[in-house]
Amino acid sequence: MSVLHLSRMIPVIAIVGRPNVGKSTLFNQLTRSRQALVVDMPGVTRDRLYGEGKIGNRPFIVIDTGGLANFDAPLETKMADQSWQAILDADIIFFMVDGRAGCLDADITLANKIRLQEKPIFLLVNKTDGLNPEVAVADFYSLGLGDPIAIAASHGRGLQQLVTAALGASNEYQHLTKDPLQEEEREDSVSEQSQRSLETSDGSFDEIHEEDAEKKHSGIKVAMIGRPNVGKSTLVNRILGEERVLVFDEPGTTRDSIYIPFERQGHLYTIIDTAGVRRKGRVHETVEKFSVVKTLQAIEACDVVISVLDAREGVTEQDLNLLGFVLESGRSLVIAINKWDGLSLEVKQNIKKSLRYRLSFVDYAKIHFISALHGSGVGLLFKSVQEAYHAATKELSTSQVNRVLMKAVSEHAPPMVHAHRIKLRYAHVGGHRPPVIIVHGNQTEHVPDSYRRYLMNTFRKAFRLVGTPVRLEFKTSDNPYKGRRNTLTPRQIHKRKRVQEYRKKK
Repeated sequence: MSVLHLSRMIPVIAIVGRPNVGKSTLFNQLTRSRQALVVDMPGVTRDRLYGEGKIGNRPFIVIDTGGLANFDAPLETKMADQSWQAILDADIIFFMVDGRAGCLDADITLANKIRLQEKPIFLLVNKTDGLNPEVAVADFYSLGLGDPIAIAASHGRGLQQLVTAALGASNEYQHLTKDPLQEEEREDSVSEQSQRSLETSDGSFDEIHEEDAEKKHSGIKVAMIGRPNVGKSTLVNRILGEERVLVFDEPGTTRDSIYIPFERQGHLYTIIDTAGVRRKGRVHETVEKFSVVKTLQAIEACDVVISVLDAREGVTEQDLNLLGFVLESGRSLVIAINKWDGLSLEVKQNIKKSLRYRLSFVDYAKIHFISALHGSGVGLLFKSVQEAYHAATKELSTSQVNRVLMKAVSEHAPPMVHAHRIKLRYAHVGGHRPPVIIVHGNQTEHVPDSYRRYLMNTFRKAFRLVGTPVRLEFKTSDNPYKGRRNTLTPRQIHKRKRVQEYRKKK
């Protein structure tokens, strides 16, 4: 599902400007989310980030872009390419400037470039809260982009009128609003709009959680995770067939989690390119700490994780820590060993031996050996993604689970504990993503880890649960006679003693 396809249906707004003028803050306000990373320092946003917004019954797409400033540095040049691609995709341009900093040379340079675009351009003077709006915008008339509009993105004031005017300037959107099918959709959405209005009583945008915004994305959510510079963004671009995210030969290039909806062979996906996670002791910058948090949130929000490892560096401790977090989160897993091309046969064999040993705790995940740069092996990843997703969401009946449990117990009985054997009586399904199987019996709190692994492997093999962990929960039945006093009659007690004495004599 490409942005160009979406732009034919609803208008696209690109937010551009110098670094640290408030573009990501405005993006979060318009999409009513916390999707874009906001830190009070320039250059945090590097890739273009897409989000969905709505004014009343008017939908639109917003693109957050990196700051355009130093075009001579290699990394900034790649960031500029991402921003210009967003401008080409957009129907409307929001050019943001800083009202407190005044009109700078970089603003003039950008204005001269943006003016060449034959698209509606809105000059937004941000950070005008506490200032006289007329004085704050006066300096920006020299840019020649029409009347500047004073806003305060952090508070959301005046944004509804701004977006309404922008959508009215898009001839494509005016044509779409006359579609009779959309008229029916408006009637169906009246109740929803009454519950969640875009404006609050003070004229600012409502603030909702990022999870609500992510529900808009359709299809299987796939998160790319790994250490810095292992090739995650290169792999994303290879899958999408375009330079969608910024790739640069420098660790830590990606700072935010980028959600990208697309379609592949008739299936819908949302791929999430995440920031590389280093060891905790090496994380010093505040922005990197936020990036790590966003990556861990992406793991919890996704359906399937593709863990990208560097074949030339092997499995490091940080790779194991990330995989451990995926396991604890219960997410389905596919492992991609990148940079496999160019290695000798002996090195490849040694790497495979090391993988079998070090990744034994996630032996349920399929391993693919790929080259993101050249594309070899990349196409096979999504077959494993589909298998892992369907395994995690597979419906299992209670009768099926009980048959597998009884067969496993008959073939390999639980061990003895305190001269009594552990009894596993029955089981049922307790949840999905990952599959949870609840086993009832006696003394289940003493089931050893080795027998737990035996049962997990048995269930996984019986139901073909590939790529997903299986969680077992044991529950011990209450003893109905626990706490009761002895109710035997004196005669029964005397008889029992005589029987015991007789057995001792024999």
